[in-house]
Amino acid sequence: MPTDPLASGPLTPDEFSSVVTAITSAFGDPTRRQIYLFAHEHPEGVTASEVAQHFELHTNVARHHLDKLAAGSYLEVHVERGGNGGAGRPSKRYGTAERSMAVDFPVRQDDMVITLLGRALALLPRDVAESMAEEVGYEYGQVMAESLSPDEGQRSFRTALHAVADALTAHGFAAHTEKRGDSLAIVSEHCPFGATAVSSPVICAVDRGMVRGMLSALYGESTTETASSRAHGDASCVTSILS
Repeated sequence: MPTDPLASGPLTPDEFSSVVTAITSAFGDPTRRQIYLFAHEHPEGVTASEVAQHFELHTNVARHHLDKLAAGSYLEVHVERGGNGGAGRPSKRYGTAERSMAVDFPVRQDDMVITLLGRALALLPRDVAESMAEEVGYEYGQVMAESLSPDEGQRSFRTALHAVADALTAHGFAAHTEKRGDSLAIVSEHCPFGATAVSSPVICAVDRGMVRGMLSALYGESTTETASSRAHGDASCVTSILS
């Protein structure tokens, strides 16, 4: 059974990442995820006008996203009366719902299976293990891409990259796209492989393969490279897209 993280105190960064993962999985919209994070950064809440200005959206579009988050109990709505003794049109202020922190975490990977995978890979020469792990990730990434929008057709590179980040987030990676120098990268703030990745860093090739597999299906073949890894003590996992 999922546990309530609030029962043991404030959320850790990893627990918060899991909550964001659940939101993305439920709504599947990168803009809506960013709006939720924006609201979370403002304890006093935000209005549709403030969101529209921050994200350069039409106010009605911003309100639509906020209402969707409120309908899912991720945000709470407080109605504020206008000035002059309450005169004027009331406005809605959307704030983070504390009870939303107790949402069910995404289905966790089976720890025993991951541990077994790590040990099996450790029995192989490193280059062989890494090649196999990346190939498995590549094939799985292509399957994931087929389930995203099978009727949408090929996307632009940037749109495809955002779709990859959202799919990874829904699988527990808390990922987003980021410009690094002259190229783009997928940055993952959370690793669903946990301690197994630390003891068997070769498993990081799986998510590198997933990125390459999804991109190949959504845009075209690209070369991916692991630029940094939490398993090696880095702050986040970064997969650079070279071409």
